[in-house]
Amino acid sequence: MDRRSFLTKASVGGVAAAGAAALASPVVAQTLPKINWRMTSSFPKSLDTIYGAAETFANYVSGMTDGNFKIQVFAAGELVGGLQAADATAAGTVEACHTASYYYWGKDPAWALGTAVPFGPNYRQMNAWYYYGGGIDMTNKFFNKQGLQAYPCGNTGAQMGGWYRKEINTLDDLKGLKMRIGGFGGKVMEALGVVPQQIAGGDIYPSLEKGTIDAAEWIGPYDDEKLGFYKVAPYYYYPGFWEGGPTLSAMFNLKAWNKLPKAYQEVLQAASAAANSDMMANYDWKNPPALKRLVGQGTKLRPFSAEILTAAFEAANKIYADISKTNAPFKEMYDSQRAFMRESFLWLQLAEYNFDTFMMQMDNAGKL
Repeated sequence: MDRRSFLTKASVGGVAAAGAAALASPVVAQTLPKINWRMTSSFPKSLDTIYGAAETFANYVSGMTDGNFKIQVFAAGELVGGLQAADATAAGTVEACHTASYYYWGKDPAWALGTAVPFGPNYRQMNAWYYYGGGIDMTNKFFNKQGLQAYPCGNTGAQMGGWYRKEINTLDDLKGLKMRIGGFGGKVMEALGVVPQQIAGGDIYPSLEKGTIDAAEWIGPYDDEKLGFYKVAPYYYYPGFWEGGPTLSAMFNLKAWNKLPKAYQEVLQAASAAANSDMMANYDWKNPPALKRLVGQGTKLRPFSAEILTAAFEAANKIYADISKTNAPFKEMYDSQRAFMRESFLWLQLAEYNFDTFMMQMDNAGKL
């Protein structure tokens, strides 16, 4: 082999090797900066499903950036209280939080619509509204004014109606009842005579045990079992009509968000969407066996009466109408959600509802 031929082949090989080395690591890892953020959760580590969604999100972000963008997750109380997560993020104390926007509805009822309001959309409807109905843009038009950018990052699906120390059969049984209930649901229950209490998850059990409250709603069988509510309040009601499809949010300090490279903004959106799907699947897998265990330990399942559901529905609609008269952001989001629900149920009641109902009948008959 002559010198010219050798050098030519060596050069080609060198270029190929260099190209292979360049392709071996993601392009984003070669061109974008190393960033470290902190995310505070509104939930304790013991709730592996709902707290875990934030860690799932952070893991996706790190994986998609080859470790260049790292987000450290802190449980409620480690940096700030669970109910101060959004405030701390807006103030820049941390760059991000994982929370339920309805915790902050007391500032403005429009906060609630990012998560859930009584008799609002279910999980599938919330996703459709967010991703295809303009929900992300509508909520961020509001959240940007609070110094935040936010994306859906988890859902529990329809929740249970809570734990009660006594049976609730009529509207009269609700009058004067001290109940821990989060978000906008408390305002509707207040219209029925309930005295709502906003208490963080870790403080619910001792409050029930001491009789400081008479009832409490949290999430559903898996998480409720972990918190031990069945030991101090035997009656477990359904459905949680105030949370048909409660969506959690990954919220980012708006100034920090705007400083990110566009690629990192896309990564955060993609990681939020992935965690959103993952959390619902996690609950769907874990709730059925947890419900069986709860019943086996003496939990008494009870449905809310039609009287209570109807009264709550009418009270909620009156409240929404009153707020919409003076609150433009609330009206925009609420009207959009409600219009989509009317369209959505036309479809869901035909295929999904009838299929599910038949399969449940087969299951109850022992044929599944």
